[in-house]
Amino acid sequence: MPAPAGRPAREILRDLLRDHGRTYAEEAGAAVRDTPAPLYRLLVLTVLCSVRIRADLAVAAARELSAAGLGSARAMAGSAWQERVDALGRAHYRRYDESTATALGDGARLVLDRWHGDLRRLRAEAERDPARIRELLQEVPRIGPVGAEIFCREAQGVWPELRPVFGERALRAAHALGLPGDPGRLAALVEPADLPRLSAALVRTDLAR
Repeated sequence: MPAPAGRPAREILRDLLRDHGRTYAEEAGAAVRDTPAPLYRLLVLTVLCSVRIRADLAVAAARELSAAGLGSARAMAGSAWQERVDALGRAHYRRYDESTATALGDGARLVLDRWHGDLRRLRAEAERDPARIRELLQEVPRIGPVGAEIFCREAQGVWPELRPVFGERALRAAHALGLPGDPGRLAALVEPADLPRLSAALVRTDLAR
């Protein structure tokens, strides 16, 4: 539902961030920091979100994999396929459990072999170019353009060159709420550190409509 006419943008944003401003990575227990383990856990969440499955199931699966000790590329690559399938099953991520277990193993080996388990090396290889970062992310099994956008949306808080990242869903929700539909103007309404929260809040708002 569109926001009431004349309601100040700052008021809309305050309520939006208060009610829906938890990022998907935070919900998965993987608050994003510019260090290897949190970035890898974000990559895992991205892989899990890159199929037609509910976001809450993807988040639950990410939490379960982390609880099983698979929170680094080395641990994931060294795990048994059945171990990954079982962890996904415990999170009720069952429709795609076997193919996703394979993708996670293959992706972990790629991250280890090419970037030594540290996605900051992917960023360096891309020379901090946002388009190139997205291209390299899509070399990870299962991740396509939508998945690359999910990763960048969550990582923009620690990789400033990505800012602003607002996908189609977020911009649609912004328009419906009476907020700017231009990414730059929308981003200017919050502190840079709050961009991942704002983008996630808008996505959640759109999904709830």
